[in-house]
Amino acid sequence: DLLNYFITTKIQENGQYYVLTIMIILVLSTFLLKNLSDYFSNFFLAYLRNGILKDIRDKLYGKTLELPIAYFNEKRKGDIIARISGDVNEIQNSLLAILELLVREPLTILFTILVMFTISLKLTIFVFIFIPISGFIISRIGKSLKKRSNKVQVETGLFLSTLDETLGGLKVIKGFNAENKFLSIFQKSTYRLYKFSNNLAHRQNLASPTSEFLGIVVIAVILLYGGKMVLVDKTLTEDQFITYMALAYNILTPAKSISKASYKVKAGNASAERVLEILNTENALKDKSNAHDKTDFTEAIHLDNISFKYEDDLVLKNFSLKVPKGKSVALVGQSGSGKSTIANLVTRFYDVNEGRITIDGEDIRDLTKHSVRGLMGLVTQDSILFNESVKNNLLIGKEDATDAEVIDALKIANAWEFVKELPNGIDTNIGDAG
Repeated sequence: DLLNYFITTKIQENGQYYVLTIMIILVLSTFLLKNLSDYFSNFFLAYLRNGILKDIRDKLYGKTLELPIAYFNEKRKGDIIARISGDVNEIQNSLLAILELLVREPLTILFTILVMFTISLKLTIFVFIFIPISGFIISRIGKSLKKRSNKVQVETGLFLSTLDETLGGLKVIKGFNAENKFLSIFQKSTYRLYKFSNNLAHRQNLASPTSEFLGIVVIAVILLYGGKMVLVDKTLTEDQFITYMALAYNILTPAKSISKASYKVKAGNASAERVLEILNTENALKDKSNAHDKTDFTEAIHLDNISFKYEDDLVLKNFSLKVPKGKSVALVGQSGSGKSTIANLVTRFYDVNEGRITIDGEDIRDLTKHSVRGLMGLVTQDSILFNESVKNNLLIGKEDATDAEVIDALKIANAWEFVKELPNGIDTNIGDAG
């Protein structure tokens, strides 16, 4: 009525064309404000979502570097990669769904229902009987999403592990004509991933049609019961009923969005659990609260009656060895006899089960891991080179080394003769795995 009065008055005062112009400007302004609001909400949401993505990945990577070697003996590299990439992405996707689930859509529904209450308390209470039923059906469909999503993420880890092993051992695979064997392993993994992904997608695709059908059922019930109130009971006017129906139908779109969002949250929960499994893992090799740094090596390394086992069987039992400074010791034995294990214990990648290892008489468990490893140089059985320059690969051992020191190290390793012939010398990038 107020709008009609305003329009009629303005037409009488300024004419129809003026009012038409004002209405067009009003409509354009409304849509401009709507689109500006959408843009700025998405603008700030992008910072929120990507910021959370970055923070989770940073924490996961930091935790990966912090956890002891023993943890990764039980895990596949591909599974760790899948958690840092795929699972974190799934969490990011569910984040916006959570915001929709908690803020935007519920507010729309809440305000609409409040208006519906003012029109007809009796009819709205009747409608509320069907809301728990609809919610129960949707939750039953979404219940298995978490389990199915977890299967997809686990299989993604296996698939990436197979790929990693293939790329790392390509020479061995080709040398032993094992291409068909590895192809079969890879294809079985991708087939399982295909099946699990289809099962997950089928459940997710049920969200929209199910919620829409349930919404139409509610609309049909409102038509039936509300029509009785209008035509038979005469407790509701035609105008009120039409307005009520429009409001009820207006709830359908946000209700569909909420059901879709709840499905995304279920899938995100599975990924969140896989990420939290890493983040909540306790580091069994933490420095003691009173551990101190050791900056020099003056006397000897002593392995004093040590015993160690990886799981149940002892690899070393009552083993002792003393290596004075300046002396070289060669450990000779059959494969699996514990030679590499001794190196892993001295560098404190693992802790001994019995006995102790000392440097200059100090138990290495009383020293910080960082300072213990800072006293040592590690040469592995396999040459590990990073996708960096020659210089940066050598700086891993000593970050503040000068170019002259880098060149001296290359000469000692008999590598300077060919490194100096590279296009950019020590600054030449050596590519993946060197």
